[in-house]
Amino acid sequence: MLGIIRQKAFAQSLQRIRPATSAWRGYSSAAKEMTVREALNSALDEEMSADPKVFLMGEEVGEYQGAYKISKGLLEKYGPERVLDTPITEAGFTGIGVGAAYYGLKPVVEFMTFNFSMQAIDHIINSAAKSNYMSAGQISVPIVFRGPNGAAAGVGAQHSHCYASWYASCPGLKVLAPYSSEDARGLLKAAIRDPDPVVFLENELLYGESFPVSAEVLDSSFCLPIGKAKIEREGKDVTITAFSKMVGYALKAAEILAKEGISAEVINLRSIRPLDRPTINASVRKTNRLVTVEEGFPQHGVGAEICASVIEDSFGYLDAPVERIAGADVPMPYAANLERMAVPQVEDIARAAKRACYRSVPMAAV
Repeated sequence: MLGIIRQKAFAQSLQRIRPATSAWRGYSSAAKEMTVREALNSALDEEMSADPKVFLMGEEVGEYQGAYKISKGLLEKYGPERVLDTPITEAGFTGIGVGAAYYGLKPVVEFMTFNFSMQAIDHIINSAAKSNYMSAGQISVPIVFRGPNGAAAGVGAQHSHCYASWYASCPGLKVLAPYSSEDARGLLKAAIRDPDPVVFLENELLYGESFPVSAEVLDSSFCLPIGKAKIEREGKDVTITAFSKMVGYALKAAEILAKEGISAEVINLRSIRPLDRPTINASVRKTNRLVTVEEGFPQHGVGAEICASVIEDSFGYLDAPVERIAGADVPMPYAANLERMAVPQVEDIARAAKRACYRSVPMAAV
């Protein structure tokens, strides 16, 4: 029942808010298009087929085929022993998943939203993330925690929180945030194959978005490296870093900036922990300017960590102060007009880039 309600709210929200995407995404030899939902489903299917130790568990992942249909067809194909419907008790089934990983299995634990992972954070942090270190490498915990993260539309503060910086601050975890279908497919495969716990942060509004994919991406052996960012658009005047849905917004802002003579380089972080500091710093040393974009809170955010890295490693190359674009420092409002003001928009990114390039009046004067 909860999944049905969430699905209806999701369908209504898509009519109000659509993520900005770019016609120029830098994909080579793209032969067809695939939605993010299809990319995640195919990655799960192929990894479950290749390794009998991989199994999926969570609320409504089986009979209902997933609250967002990510697990469509998997129960019929693999049976209830490998696609497990759980009660509404994140603390319970996450603990079972961690225990199964201790035993050598490879659980994929789905949260209906990462906001609900707060019920299970003791298992994720104290059990999964720390066990390898505390056992001197004797215990591996090959588990994936996945589900939608961050703002959707009209679902209020308790269903809209971005947990990227929360989990990325914890040693022992790897934190991934896909944007495109290529990201979703390649990174989920990498997460499932990894011997360590991985937090896999999807975005509800991206599930139905289609992206071009090449024959290489569709190959069952395709896998993306963890810890490596992707330059989605090359530029020479300003670097824009983003992850998840904000990559599409950054690409849209780059198109606007191009019309005004500003060449923006857009970096899709893909991996929040480990963070691809070399790619970020190399770009900043080329463009001499940086704008970080995230929909999470500004204090102690991912952008703050990127800013610190650039100050430490590339301070002498900066020709302007770093600009940080983030969500408003308030719980997410429910009202649609206030919600839009609480999350970064394309025009916010474009304005920040122009400030960095000294092409607009200072923020205080706007």
